[in-house]
Amino acid sequence: MTELRVGVVLRPQATTVEALRSAWVEADAMGANSIWVWDHFFPLFGDLDAPHFEGWTLLSAMAADTKRAMVGTMVTCNSYRNPELLADMARTLDHLSGGRLYLGVGSGWFERDYNEYGYDFGTVGSRLRQLEADIPRMQARLEKLNPPAVGGLPLLIGGSGEKVTLRLVAQHADAWNTFGPPENYERLSGVLNEWCAKVDRNPADIERTVSIQADDVDDVGRYIDAGADHVIVGLNSPFGLEPLSSLIAQRDSLG
Repeated sequence: MTELRVGVVLRPQATTVEALRSAWVEADAMGANSIWVWDHFFPLFGDLDAPHFEGWTLLSAMAADTKRAMVGTMVTCNSYRNPELLADMARTLDHLSGGRLYLGVGSGWFERDYNEYGYDFGTVGSRLRQLEADIPRMQARLEKLNPPAVGGLPLLIGGSGEKVTLRLVAQHADAWNTFGPPENYERLSGVLNEWCAKVDRNPADIERTVSIQADDVDDVGRYIDAGADHVIVGLNSPFGLEPLSSLIAQRDSLG
């Protein structure tokens, strides 16, 4: 069995920069394998006009504040930034973190972000087509940048679309993320394996990450059995880290 990894998404809504920085420093010291923020411009639930912070700017501070964990956005909305710029941002943050960055991307879905920031929302299909076109552009720019990334800079694609997203994962990604419950994850992981067979990709080369809620951290073996090797819990401010502590304890008990 692949060694289990565990992580946390610190949702940057209804909070402060000080609370976020304190939480990611503590999560890093606790032994989290990964720490993430999301890439949105407004809260996704609760008070929709609550305080909110931009993800990549936060990620710069996280890269500098932490020492051990991989860091990233879960996930970057492809529509919000030119792909060459995003590649350069990722390469620069990879250096700031000492080679600990995931480049997490997805096709985007939150209409308010698009409308209020002046992006074309389009359709699910048009956003997926743009993601498919932009991933090779990111990869080509990463090969040209001087200096290059110092870490592996794994490309993580987030999503559950069986016809396009999972095909793109099989073709391009080093890691994949979607949500539980375990039955859903297992089925989609199987679809990804089918795409890997179609494009002649070894499915074992793709890290399987799963995003779960704070009330779903018990018995992480359910997700291991479903094919996950990296379990990531999403937390809201004030960022009580007990769910992450539970994941770390379960990970360590398997070692």
